[in-house]
Amino acid sequence: MKIGIPKEIKVHEYRVGMTPAAAHEAAARGHEVCVETGAGLGIDCTDHDYVDAGAQIANSAEDVYRFAELIVKVKEPQPEECGQLRPGQVLFTYLHLAADPQQARLLCESGCIAIAYETVTDDRGGLPLLSPMSEVAGRMSIQVGAVALQRTTGGRGVILGGVPGTPPANVVVLGGGVVGTNASRIAAGMGADVTVFDQSLSRLRTLDEMFGGRVKTQYSTLDATEKALSQADLVIGAALLAGAAAPKLVTRPQLRLLKRGTVLVDVSIDQGGCFETSHATTHADPTYIVEGIVHYCVANMPGAVPRSSTFALNNATLPFVLALANTGWERACATDPHLAAGINVRAGQIVHPAVAAAL
Repeated sequence: MKIGIPKEIKVHEYRVGMTPAAAHEAAARGHEVCVETGAGLGIDCTDHDYVDAGAQIANSAEDVYRFAELIVKVKEPQPEECGQLRPGQVLFTYLHLAADPQQARLLCESGCIAIAYETVTDDRGGLPLLSPMSEVAGRMSIQVGAVALQRTTGGRGVILGGVPGTPPANVVVLGGGVVGTNASRIAAGMGADVTVFDQSLSRLRTLDEMFGGRVKTQYSTLDATEKALSQADLVIGAALLAGAAAPKLVTRPQLRLLKRGTVLVDVSIDQGGCFETSHATTHADPTYIVEGIVHYCVANMPGAVPRSSTFALNNATLPFVLALANTGWERACATDPHLAAGINVRAGQIVHPAVAAAL
């Protein structure tokens, strides 16, 4: 099969759909891999690295899209990229369509088969292609939150771990999944006072055992959440409903409960955000302030650490890329219901139930 790897064009997005090592795996199985020139520079991989791996280099994205039967990307296609997709072409990438009706319409109009990383499942009910980036984003959320807490960026002027004689920052994590677990781990490691909320008692038990009491766990009720918000310095929004729009965990009126300069980091912004006052930002301009509360809502957080992110992502996506290339999308999805769960758009229609409902 002909596999195309275009350069990502979203603002400050430096990841790439396939590493040279992944391209080599595909080429060794007889597939043709075409990489847009410069696509790997953000992860410190040159065109020469891809050529050595058995790939060919295209001078433009247009050449890649014309060549490929299967397009492998990282971020959702921008409007100009959607215009280059054609009927029957397979697109394999993150889509997050529930929060992006324009992209959904353009993908339907293109006639392509769009398979979303974030809705591919596994036999344990997990989301194996979302998890690596959730791990990165969860860990990054504390890093960026710590910076946003500085007075120079509008925050309260609080250091996460405190210092002798001064209490540590109070960190509230809303959601105990992959993002919340990783955020809690880093925040606790930096010495913060961390409380993680979830509505699954079994998950709270797991987190309690995992952290050995270093992280407090609390069942999520409106009363408990509002009390925690009033004491928080940093709030991490880590809620996820697979394929669907994120639930709104903090409303605009609830902002009044927060102390001035408190920081909200919305890791769910790709799915529309879990704070009512969230709107997507970029690494070029990551924060804004609403009613004295700092919002960090960058929609591609892992793009800031592209080398770590790309290699972690490829470890998860490569088996699925090879399955699609080896047998074609129809047979691959017919034999693997978990991959089939990733199909969001087919024959001009939204076919994933949660995405369809959200749109």
